[in-house]
Amino acid sequence: MTCEMKIIAHIRSDYDTKFGVPRQSGLVSKAISTVVFEPEYRNPDALRGMDGFSHLWLIWQFSEAVRDDWSPTVRPPRLGGNTRMGVFATRSPFRPNAIGLSSVEIDRVETDPVLGPVIHVRGADLMNGTPILDIKPYLPYTDSHPDARGGFAFGPGEGAVEVDFPQHLLEKIPQEKREALVEVLAQDPRPGYQRENDRRYGISFAGFDVRFTVNEGVLTVCEVESKV
Repeated sequence: MTCEMKIIAHIRSDYDTKFGVPRQSGLVSKAISTVVFEPEYRNPDALRGMDGFSHLWLIWQFSEAVRDDWSPTVRPPRLGGNTRMGVFATRSPFRPNAIGLSSVEIDRVETDPVLGPVIHVRGADLMNGTPILDIKPYLPYTDSHPDARGGFAFGPGEGAVEVDFPQHLLEKIPQEKREALVEVLAQDPRPGYQRENDRRYGISFAGFDVRFTVNEGVLTVCEVESKV
C-alpha cells in the first residue's frame, strides 16, 4: 500500500531560516503568517464555514528535514542536546514521516485578486515556504486538555529572557513587525546546548538580520541590518 500526500498550500512567514522559528505554535502570538493555496486548491468553497472557527490545525511537512533513514531516539535541544529521548515522545523534525502539527489562530480570511482565498493566521511556527498538507478546524471541546501533562517539554514562559532592544535599532524594523520580533527574541532562540555568555548570535526575521548576545538572562540586540 502506498500513501500519497498532496501539497495543498505553502505558508508565507517572517522566518527565513530554521534558526529563530518558535519552538511551538502559539508562543509568538503577534506574528502573522499567510496560508497561500496551490492553484488547484484555490476554490473558495473549500473554506466555506471557516468563519465559525477561531483556530485551525495546520498539518505540514518538515521540508528541510526529509530523509530516507530514521533513528528511534533523538536529542531534544531543550535538554542540552546530550540526552536522548524516544522520537515518538518528542516533536523532533527527524522522524519516519517528517510531518508537523501546529495550532494557529485565524486572524482573517480574504480573497486575493491573484492568489484567490488566503488565510492569515497568528502564532504559526513554520519557516517561510513550508508545504502544508492539510488544514482542519480546532475543536475546543475535544482538542483542549488543560490538565494534560507536558513531560520534559518547557511550559509557556519557561526559559524566556528579558529583551533589551535599543530604540535606534528597533526603529529599523517596520512598526507592524516589532512586537512579533520582540516575542521571538524573548523565547531565547539559542539551542539548549549553546548557552555561552556574550557570544554573538543572529536570526533572520522579516528581511532583516538581527544579531544579539545573551548574558545573565538578558538578551541584548546589538545589530540590525536589512537584507534587501
